[in-house]
Amino acid sequence: MEPIIQAFFDPDTSTVSYVVHSGAGSDCAVIDSVLDFDPKSGRTRTANADRMVDYVHEHGLNTVWLLETHAHADHLSAAPYLKKKLGGRVGIGAGITAVQKAFSHVLNRRDRFDGMEFDHLFQPDEEFHIGAIKAQALHVPGHTPADMAYRIGDAVFVGDTMFMPDVGTARCDFPGGSAATLYQSVRRLLSLPPETRLFMCHDYPPAGRTAQWVTTVAEQRASNIHIHDGVSEQQFVEMRTKRDATLSMPTLILPAIQVNISAGKLPEPEDNGVRYLRIPLDAI
Repeated sequence: MEPIIQAFFDPDTSTVSYVVHSGAGSDCAVIDSVLDFDPKSGRTRTANADRMVDYVHEHGLNTVWLLETHAHADHLSAAPYLKKKLGGRVGIGAGITAVQKAFSHVLNRRDRFDGMEFDHLFQPDEEFHIGAIKAQALHVPGHTPADMAYRIGDAVFVGDTMFMPDVGTARCDFPGGSAATLYQSVRRLLSLPPETRLFMCHDYPPAGRTAQWVTTVAEQRASNIHIHDGVSEQQFVEMRTKRDATLSMPTLILPAIQVNISAGKLPEPEDNGVRYLRIPLDAI
């Protein structure tokens, strides 16, 4: 079954979120939602998430899954807000426990590293359903240890494994990242049937191109600037390592990671009624 896919692009973080379903009145999944966050003022808003809420209500959908491809470093997840508004279970790859542990020292967290903040931890290749649509969680580490791509019908939501062909692939220099591992993960995705639709989590379009987020296995194999057919693992690792050394940290990595490794849950208010994020100094 070919799912119906509605994309929601956030230009502030270049993130694409999705609602996936099989028609009016059916079950649906929300993938990689965005909570609006202004790093200058520390204010949060729900404009992006509310667009998804309106879409779900307009089509009479029943939300069964709130899926995260990984613990994002570039935006805060709106999963708790959407769960309150729409219901559904928050799911992520079981490797999230490694990401929680990797950031525990930086954030001085002494809590558990068992992923229990999430409703479900997907095991590699685990199958599940979104109503009548068969789905599978594909473990695609390399960007982080927890990355999952979700194969839903004839579509795959690839997270940060790769971008549009003229942009390339994701960085691998975060804790637990590995360029060699990412190479194997991407090649696994590119071994799927050539007509398989691939849906990106981000787009950073070159000058002169508007944002796009849908491509195919065939297009990626032919023209991805980092990992098209013929690029060896050694060539990819050398390129990715050299490139990653020039990249600055994402603007929202410190706010985003500490929220997203907790399933998008914001810190509890302190005795003055205000929530606070932790910003470690000289730690990364």
